[in-house]
Amino acid sequence: MEIKTGYLYHIKDEYFNVVNDDSLMQNHEKGKKRPTYFTIKDKDILWFIPISSKIDKYQKIIDKKVERYGVCNTIIIRKIADNDAAILLQNAFPTLEKYIDHVHTVDGVPLSVPTDLQNEIKRLFKNMIGLKKRGTNLFFTDIDTLKQKMLDEISS
Repeated sequence: MEIKTGYLYHIKDEYFNVVNDDSLMQNHEKGKKRPTYFTIKDKDILWFIPISSKIDKYQKIIDKKVERYGVCNTIIIRKIADNDAAILLQNAFPTLEKYIDHVHTVDGVPLSVPTDLQNEIKRLFKNMIGLKKRGTNLFFTDIDTLKQKMLDEISS
């Protein structure tokens, strides 16, 4: 399977067993594989950004952040496949191609995120990475440790 930036994927349970990180979102809910992940390919590392349909839940979080900080760039709500979706940049994490279970499809067609939204997500994610490098960590999980685990797997 060719992995491309801008498509939505599902991850294998094996990944969660390997990294053993309780700060990651759960992979199953009510017997369904969830969430789907927007994927950014960065050489051998894939960055997975969870997508949620729980708009009310995340809108409240966005509203609190905007009230407190004047802006919220760690969660955005946008349309994907004609549905509102919460894009949870703060929950992003690194993984490898071998942990991808399957591409998310609608009527058998792989779902691609519109180009303008892809660009917005990539820009916000790059900004969050830059802030982290300068000492402001907005990620919920330890992405540096997880990335190193993935790089160690590649080199072994």
